[in-house]
Amino acid sequence: MKTAVITLSDDGLILANHIVQNLPDCTLYLHQAIQTHLPVKRFERVVALSEQIFTQYTNLVYIMPTGVVVRAIAAQVHHKLKDPAVVVVDVGGHWAVSLLSGHEGGANHLAMQVANAVQVEPIVTTTTEAVRRLIVGIGCRKGMSAARIIEAIQQGLTLIQYSLEDVRLIATAEPKKNEAGLIEAAQQLELPLRVLSSQIIRHTFQTFEVSEFVQEKVNLPAVAEPSALLAGTNTRLILPKQRFEGITVAIAEEIQDLLASPK
Repeated sequence: MKTAVITLSDDGLILANHIVQNLPDCTLYLHQAIQTHLPVKRFERVVALSEQIFTQYTNLVYIMPTGVVVRAIAAQVHHKLKDPAVVVVDVGGHWAVSLLSGHEGGANHLAMQVANAVQVEPIVTTTTEAVRRLIVGIGCRKGMSAARIIEAIQQGLTLIQYSLEDVRLIATAEPKKNEAGLIEAAQQLELPLRVLSSQIIRHTFQTFEVSEFVQEKVNLPAVAEPSALLAGTNTRLILPKQRFEGITVAIAEEIQDLLASPK
């Protein structure tokens, strides 16, 4: 899965460097006017570069305005099953937008990977993901198996009479980003795994139950509840944290209609 990361500016270079460090097999393309000592490939015009590399990479991550990217790739787009995954990140570091080949080509998953790397909000607009409203926050002891984590998720969903088909993503906190069982569980369920930075959790205005145990273990006030709440927009907690033998599950719902009543 080769990835090209392309940017035009000094600010974009900062984000690009984080992405390259966190995603495997990345090549960084930098506009020739920007100075750096990092190993990069140079380009003069993004349209010409896009024409050159469009079929050479599985993933393309552009750190620049969306309009620029649309014009750069427009002539190269052919088919959703053949085109590379394209994600756009704004230079201000707010959004990772799944722009092209979202579901079939993997751009939705790529947007989540980029979001985790630089702590921006992933934007996915494909219908399948958009109608799913639930975010499952997970905290767990080290070494928990994927099977145990999946079982705990299903138990939590059963308590509120929902199913896995209603879940848009799984979320956890930075100290758990390399937890093998959690990563495998997300892969088996074919759900994105969103990782929230410790800083975001510590400084949020969202309200959730604070755990002295979690504070002592990972230096955070909690994991499952804030992860569920902060991984989406306009969220409310519909399942407060539940403990399932070393695994904590909390579930939040993204409210699309502020006037809608809960299920």
